Amino acid sequence: MANLINGKEVSQKVKNEVKEQAGKLSKKGIKVGLAVVIVGDNPASRVYVNAKKKACEEVGFNSYEYALPEDTTQEELLELVDVLNKDEKVNGILVQLPLPEQINENAIINAISPDKDVDAFHPSNVGKIMIGEYAFLPCTPAGVMELIDSTGTEIAGKSCVIIGRSNIVGKPMSMLLLHRSGTVTICHSKTKNLREICQNADILVVAIGRANFVTADMVKEGAVVIDVGMNRLENGKLCGDVDFASVSEKAGYITPVPGGVGPMTIAMLMKNTLTSAIQKNNI
Repeated sequence: MANLINGKEVSQKVKNEVKEQAGKLSKKGIKVGLAVVIVGDNPASRVYVNAKKKACEEVGFNSYEYALPEDTTQEELLELVDVLNKDEKVNGILVQLPLPEQINENAIINAISPDKDVDAFHPSNVGKIMIGEYAFLPCTPAGVMELIDSTGTEIAGKSCVIIGRSNIVGKPMSMLLLHRSGTVTICHSKTKNLREICQNADILVVAIGRANFVTADMVKEGAVVIDVGMNRLENGKLCGDVDFASVSEKAGYITPVPGGVGPMTIAMLMKNTLTSAIQKNNI
C-alpha cells in the first residue's frame, strides 16, 4: 500500500514559513499585498478567489479583491491591470482564469508586470524558467516539486513522466524536473505506447483532465504518483486523473484528491507574492 502524500500538511508548512517571513517584513513597515481580479460569477472561480483571500489572511498579507461584471470589456480590464501595476501596495496581481469570451487571456497575461506576475504566466517569466534563472515558479508545478521532495525521493537520474502538456502544468513541470536532473518524458493525446512509457516512470505526474485515467497496470511498482487532476463524477464526488483505489496498491507514494496538489497551489502563490515583496524592497 502506497504512502499518502498529505498536501494539507506540506502546504501548511510552506504557509507557516511565509507567515514568519511576512511578519519580519511587517516589523520593517512593509506589508505584503496581493490583488485578485475576478470577472463574472463563475462558481468555481469564486471558490478559488475566496480560498486565496483566506490564505492571505492566514499568512498576514493584505488582500485586494476586484470583482468585475461579466460584460467587462478587455480595455476596462487592461486599465485596471495598469492601475495595479503602478500601485505600490500591490506586490502580486492574479487575474482569475477563465475570462469571458470577449477578453483575450493572453493580452491580459502579457499586460501584468513580470515583477508582479505571481502566477508566472508572463512570457518573460516563462523564458526565465526555461533557462533556470527564475524568481517565480508556476504555482501548481512548484507545489508538485514540494510534494515530491516531502517524500525524500531523489529526482536526479530518475525517469520522470508527465501526462499533459499544458502551459500551466505540463510544460513548466518538465522544466523543473529537468533542472533537478530528472530524465523527462512528456506524454499527451497523440503519444503512442503510453502504458509502456508510464510503466517505466519512477515519478509520474498526471495532469490530463480525465477522471481515473491512470490505472494500476500503467504504474511501476514503488513509483511516486502525483495526481494534478480534479474531476467531478456524476454522483458529485471529486476524483483525480488517477484511479486511486488500484494505483495506491502499487505505488510507493501517491497524492489523494482532494487534499493533495490543490492546497499546494495556493501555498505557492503566497510564496511567490512574498518573493515579489522581498525583491521590490531589495531585501
